Amino acid sequence: MLLGIKRVLLEQGAESTSFGSRILERLPGADVEFISHPRQGNGASVEKQTLQLGSFPGQTLKKCPGTKGYLCCGYQILHIGTNCPMDCSYCILQAYLNQPYLRVFTNLEEKLAELAAHLDAHPEFLFRIGTGEFTDSLALDPVTGWTDLLLPFFEKRRNALLELKTKSVHTERLLDSSCRKRIVVSWSLNSPYVVSREEHGAPSIRQRLEAARRCQQEGFVVGFHFDPLVPHPGWKEEYRKTVDLMAEHLVPENVIWISMGCMRYLPELKSIIRRRHPKSMVLNGEFIPGLDGKMRLFKPVRIEMYAYMAEMLVQWHRDAGLYLCMESPDIWQETLGWTPEDSDGLSRFLDDRARRFFG
Repeated sequence: MLLGIKRVLLEQGAESTSFGSRILERLPGADVEFISHPRQGNGASVEKQTLQLGSFPGQTLKKCPGTKGYLCCGYQILHIGTNCPMDCSYCILQAYLNQPYLRVFTNLEEKLAELAAHLDAHPEFLFRIGTGEFTDSLALDPVTGWTDLLLPFFEKRRNALLELKTKSVHTERLLDSSCRKRIVVSWSLNSPYVVSREEHGAPSIRQRLEAARRCQQEGFVVGFHFDPLVPHPGWKEEYRKTVDLMAEHLVPENVIWISMGCMRYLPELKSIIRRRHPKSMVLNGEFIPGLDGKMRLFKPVRIEMYAYMAEMLVQWHRDAGLYLCMESPDIWQETLGWTPEDSDGLSRFLDDRARRFFG
């Protein structure tokens, strides 16, 4: 079974779309069940072997939600699916256990037509768009063929770029494509300690960086996201191992940006993590309520981790496009030595990086 998918749930009309029919062709041995509406789970488990296909009726493009007091990067989300085959202990998607299956939206071509009209209506604006907010951008690509549609679409846009955020090494379709322009392939990174204990079913750091190296060699621009940074025994040495592997595998001049964010979580996620991952250590730190309602690591801990990571990454490459995810200007100043002052300033910083790499 491709990616271990054994069952497909088909919402009404999903099989009649060209995108949906191609997915079914790639899963000839799977059991197929027709359902009249999105199937609800009982919350007992996350069913990674069931793929649910249906339409997404919502807004095509949605801004990443920001919070007053924290700087937001201006990233916008193209919603193509929900959940992923991996099972990271800290994943926020666990809070949506009433829909526990892998879910892929089959009206993607329709949504891309809507997106094209929106982009054309705002030629003066640079849209940084990603698909990795509610699912992994590449983990299901062998089944979905997302990149077959997305890469040609974005390569032709002058006022948009697509960031594919992933922990996966499924770059086969990506590399088979002739499209390279306006595409950023970015990997979520962590310490080997966190990967081995908390990122269940995910490739190792070395495997991710080998995939990133292949993408660089084939002409893709790459990025990285250290999020969440998690304090743990020997964390400095462990995170240094990851940065050393980056130096071993990558051409730093072809890295567009690197973000950092410390462990944070919605209060309702705590009991889910404790129940589903009783051996997890991601909740062991000292947490306090943040302005966004999430529990955040104590400020001095965040400052220490950001400053240490920034020092290592700048030693590797002085112009790596470092930025912080959802942090206050004073944290920026203390850890990176500068601040964009507000969210618009951070957006301009990242837009300038995008123009430098893509024109």
